[in-house]
Amino acid sequence: MRKIALGILTFFSLFLTVTIAQSGERWAELPAFPSMSAPKASGMAEVNDIKMYYAEYGEGDPILFIHGGLGNADVWGHQVADFARDHLVIVADSRGHGRSTRSQQPFGYDLMTSDYAALLDHLKIGKVTLVGWSDGGIIGIDMAMKHPEKLTRVIAQAANVTTDGVKSDVMSNKTFNDYINVAGEYYKKLSPTPNEYDAFVKQISEMWATQPAWTAADLGKITIPVTLAIGDHDEAVKLDHTEMMAKEIPGAKLVILKDASHFAMLQDPEGYDAMIRDAMAGR
Repeated sequence: MRKIALGILTFFSLFLTVTIAQSGERWAELPAFPSMSAPKASGMAEVNDIKMYYAEYGEGDPILFIHGGLGNADVWGHQVADFARDHLVIVADSRGHGRSTRSQQPFGYDLMTSDYAALLDHLKIGKVTLVGWSDGGIIGIDMAMKHPEKLTRVIAQAANVTTDGVKSDVMSNKTFNDYINVAGEYYKKLSPTPNEYDAFVKQISEMWATQPAWTAADLGKITIPVTLAIGDHDEAVKLDHTEMMAKEIPGAKLVILKDASHFAMLQDPEGYDAMIRDAMAGR
């Protein structure tokens, strides 16, 4: 009887362990991009040497959401639906991404930051809360250094400030490769150059190989509030790198997103939006 009881106990212990593991595996999946509602205004802004797609939703204090590399503004569907209830929400496609055009200039974070600064000027918008994911977070940090007058705060998720902040095995990760494939399908549907995804990826990859390359001294000059968020299962960015960033940026707050990966805004939109609202409230 004792052996049977121990066997039953072991079985239920194993069952509970498996159930808990399964329930926590949302970080291993890439949910579909949510549908976007019709914007109150949208267009193609002529900024620098490109035409940049943008869309505006809602009314109130402005929030600018910047997507990650290879992606487009539609990744923010959950956040647009939430924040447009009480804020002016601006989304855009970075140069060469989504509906925006690209030029012969090599991709660089300084150039893309300049694009977004010019977009805010085009829209006649003053300071914004900037929420950036991955490359968008890097652009946010760059803007904090170069254009602090345009920012109320930066909330950067899954950003890195040097190339060694990226995990060496990221390109062998299934979820990350699923994202690359999904981004390619969106590119074919949205881009003015729908058959040039491979060339576009090659150009972006050349930027990723050498940028960003900021020093502790660079980060130490940031004067606006910064929140750094990272999923506890991020496939691309190292946790200790994010922790280093939080130490070097004056007053920066570090938030670990539970059971989430590089794609936390899709995997846990409620938790992600709560993180943003906490950051805006100074919590």
